[in-house]
Amino acid sequence: MRRPLFHKLSLIFGPRPPWNWLLICFVSVLALTILLRSSSFTTFESVSFSIKSDIYTNYRRLKDQTTSDYLELTSLSYGDSNLNEVRICGKEREHYVPCYNVSANLLAGFKDGEEFDRHCEVSTYHEDCLIRPPRDYKSPLSWPVGRDVIWNGNVKISKDQFLSSGSMTKRLMLLEENQISFHSDDGLIHDGVKEYSHQVAEMLGLGSDADFLQAGVRTVLDIGCGFGSFGAHLLSLKVMAVCMAAYELTGSQVQLSLERGLPAIIGNFISRKLPFPSLSYDMVHCAQCGILWDKKDGMFLIEADRILKPGGYFVLHGSSLSTKQGSMARPIEELTKKICWTFVAQEEETFIWQKTVDPQCYSSGKQGVIPPCREGHDDTQSYYQPLASCIGGTASKRWVPIQNRNSSFHITPAELEIHGKSKDEFDEDFESSRIALRNYWSLLTPLIFSDHPKRPGDEDPLPPYNMIRNVMDMNANYGGLNSAFLEAGKSVWVMNVVPLGTRNTLPLILHQGFASVLHDWCEPFPTYPRTYDLVHANGLLSILSSEGCSMKSLLLEIDRILRPEGWVVLSDNMGLIEKARTIATQIRWEARVVDFENGSDQRLLVCQKPFVRK
Repeated sequence: MRRPLFHKLSLIFGPRPPWNWLLICFVSVLALTILLRSSSFTTFESVSFSIKSDIYTNYRRLKDQTTSDYLELTSLSYGDSNLNEVRICGKEREHYVPCYNVSANLLAGFKDGEEFDRHCEVSTYHEDCLIRPPRDYKSPLSWPVGRDVIWNGNVKISKDQFLSSGSMTKRLMLLEENQISFHSDDGLIHDGVKEYSHQVAEMLGLGSDADFLQAGVRTVLDIGCGFGSFGAHLLSLKVMAVCMAAYELTGSQVQLSLERGLPAIIGNFISRKLPFPSLSYDMVHCAQCGILWDKKDGMFLIEADRILKPGGYFVLHGSSLSTKQGSMARPIEELTKKICWTFVAQEEETFIWQKTVDPQCYSSGKQGVIPPCREGHDDTQSYYQPLASCIGGTASKRWVPIQNRNSSFHITPAELEIHGKSKDEFDEDFESSRIALRNYWSLLTPLIFSDHPKRPGDEDPLPPYNMIRNVMDMNANYGGLNSAFLEAGKSVWVMNVVPLGTRNTLPLILHQGFASVLHDWCEPFPTYPRTYDLVHANGLLSILSSEGCSMKSLLLEIDRILRPEGWVVLSDNMGLIEKARTIATQIRWEARVVDFENGSDQRLLVCQKPFVRK
C-alpha cells in the first residue's frame, strides 16, 4: 500500500515522478539552504569583519534568481504553460493575417463580398507556432531614410503589381535589385503628391497645404491609400494620416505603408462599421480607392459620414465619378444631399464635400434626408457592428465643428467637459501616467534608443540612429505614452489601442490628433506580420485575465506583429508578469523582469524578439 503523501503526489504527477518534479524539489532544497545560511550568517554578524558590497549584491541576486526560477518551475502546473519551446510555422505563413480566410468564409455562407471581410468567429482554431520572416528579410532602414526606401524582401509584392503601380498614390520605382524607392531626390520621377495636396488645400480656400491645421484638419483617414505617399506628405505637415485598406494577399497597401513607417490598419467598407466611434476624423480621403460609394443604398457613404466630424471634409479623386461632360455622377450627387453634405469644389477628377455643422438638418423633415439614429443608439464603442442606414452622432456632446475647435493640440477644460471628464480628473490621471512612464522609460531608453552605428540591414544609418518607428500601445488609456514620446522628441508614431469593454477614451485620444482604434484583444489585430518595432501594454494582462482570454495566444499575437529585434514592454502585477515571462521563454524572447522598487506589486517585463530563432 502506498503512503498517503506519495499517493497525493501520484495523483498530480502520475505513478512516476517526472524530471520536472525532481527539478522543483532540487530548487526548493537549494532555496531552503540559502535561507538557512542567511539566518546563520546573522548569528555571527557581530564578530565578522566588513562584508564587501559586491558580495552582498551577488548574494541578493542569487537569492532573487533562485526564487524566480522556483516560481517559473511551479508555473508548470498551469494548464496552458510548459517549458517546451513553441515551434516555428511553415514558410506558407510568412505573411499570415488571421480572420481573413476567404475559403472558410465562403464555406460559412458569407457571400456578396462579405467573404472578404473580417470574420474571426469563423477561424476559431489558432495553431501555436511562431511566424518566421522571409529568407531575405532585413531590418528596416532608419527613419527618415526608411520612409522612402524599403527592402524588397520584407514585403510580398508580385512583379505585375510592381509594374502596374503608376497611379499618383501608388507610384514607386526600383533603385536596386533588393530595394524599392517611393521618392526620387534627383527629380527623374515626379510623383505629383505635393502638387495634389496643394490643390486640395486651394479647393478648400486655403493658401497652401501648410494651413490644414489652421483649418481644423488634424486627422485624416486615407482610404485605399496606395503605398502611403499622400499620408507621408501629410505627416510632414504634422497632420496625422492613417492609411486604411482591405486585406490583400500580395501587394498590400497596408503592409507597404507600415514597412515605410507610416500609420496603417486593415479595414473594409463591405458589411460592418469601422472600429472607430462617431465623429472621429476631420477628413476622409479616397483617391481611386475602388469603393462604389453609391452601392447598398448609400450605406458606405453613411458610414463615412458617421466617422466624419461636423464641418469635416470628404475628398474623392478618381475618374469613376465623372461623366464625359466633366460633371459628377448623378447617384452620388443625390446621396450627398440626403446626408446634408455641401458640395465645395471640383477640379478635374477631384471632388470635395463638407459635412454639415447643423445636427438639426437630419431631423428637419426635408424630403429624402436620411434620419438620425434612434435615441439611445450608442456607437462610441462601434466594433465591427453591421452597417446602419441612419445618421449617427447627431445627439453627441462631441458635436463640435472642426473650425470652432482649439487650434492647438492641448486639451481645454471645455473640451474635457464635452468628453465627460473634469480637468482635475484628467490632469491627475495623465500626470500619474507620465510619472510611471518616466520611471521605467528611463531604464529602457538606453537599451532601445541607443546610438549604435549600425544594425543588420542598415548600411549607412543617419543620426539619431533611431531603432524605433512604429509603436503600439495596447491599452492606451488617455494616450500618455504617445504624449511622452512627443515630449521626448522621438521620431515615432503610436497606434493607441483602446481595449473593448474598458473605459472608452478613444474619442479623447483622437481629439488630440493621435492615431487610435478600438480592439478586442481576445482576437488578432488587423495588421500584417512584422509591422511594429515596439509593443507596450500597461495592465492589459489583468484585463484579459478577467475576461478569461488566453495569455499565451496574446503573446503569440504580439510576436506575430513584432519585427525581429523589436521590443515588448508589459506592466502588471507580479503573478501575471511571472507567468508572461515563462511564456516569453517558450517563444524565445530575451526577457527581463524589472522591479519598480516602490514596494508595490507591479512588475515590468522587458523583452526583445531575436532576429533569428534557432
